[in-house]
Amino acid sequence: MRARRQIGNTGVLVTDISFGASAIGNMGRIVPEPEANEVLQSAWEAGIRYFDTAPHYGRGRSEERLGRFLKSRRREDYVLSTKVGRVLSPGTPLKEADGFFDPLPNAVRYDYSGDGIEASLEGSFERLQTRHVDIVYIHDIGTYTHGVSNGTHMRNLLATGLDRLQRLKDRGKIRAFGLGVNETRVCLDLLNETDLDAILLAGRLTLLDREAEDQLVGRCREKGTSLVLGGIFNSGILATGPVEGAWFDYAPAPAEILAKVTALKEQAETLGLPLAGAALHFAHSYPGAASVLLGTSKASSLKRNLDCLAEAPPANFSRVFGTPAQEGLQANL
Repeated sequence: MRARRQIGNTGVLVTDISFGASAIGNMGRIVPEPEANEVLQSAWEAGIRYFDTAPHYGRGRSEERLGRFLKSRRREDYVLSTKVGRVLSPGTPLKEADGFFDPLPNAVRYDYSGDGIEASLEGSFERLQTRHVDIVYIHDIGTYTHGVSNGTHMRNLLATGLDRLQRLKDRGKIRAFGLGVNETRVCLDLLNETDLDAILLAGRLTLLDREAEDQLVGRCREKGTSLVLGGIFNSGILATGPVEGAWFDYAPAPAEILAKVTALKEQAETLGLPLAGAALHFAHSYPGAASVLLGTSKASSLKRNLDCLAEAPPANFSRVFGTPAQEGLQANL
């Protein structure tokens, strides 16, 4: 069984490695049902007991697949998180939507109000075949996703959304809530407004992009907010290396990023690690990180990453990459 770590000041305990279910929502390609089941089964057999999904992933397809898989497991044996901010409703069939192929025939609208959050959750409960989820993340709020429209969404969240999440928590429908985003600024803004149990931060605390170290890591430590780290390969470049066509942050990597990754690869090789292995160990050993999301549709990829993490990082890993020491920074572990 994998190590478990506490989320904030709640009673929610998550495994140190979690399964991110975006890929089984047909992200980038159609994933056959047997392949989706195989990778979920592999995660379960590896001791992973924290699964994260969202309505956004295939317009509900990821949630449906995960719900079917978990239906035969005892509810108390795993931790489940999903996200709010997008409300699904019956729509027309599409071949592709937002990078997900063969999505469920649902329309989508953004809504961060209390009513929108509850409507989103009720749909998720149905697709996931559960009566509660352990963690709810406010998904993709911030200018990174919404640009100039974000002001309206933030006002709705502050006016009624946060209060509704607290009421849902008080009623036992959820056990913890926080943010699921790709930017640090909105995290800092909301931590100034309220307490959050956790932040699922994608791509901003990685071997390559350490933006969150500037202010957010310390702020989370002060507030007792756990970090769940996603996007640890920065859209793939830390897995593939600085090859032609490598992607960073959902787009082809620019020259300056390729140069940074080349330097990181050389550093990793001095330790006898592949670049992907260094990225995995950076995230997994980072103080304050409650869990690291591994998102894939292939059981072989999941096994390769878990095998890498099964080996301790080299003794001088922290010195080479300038990462903080573990001692004194483990309030959320």
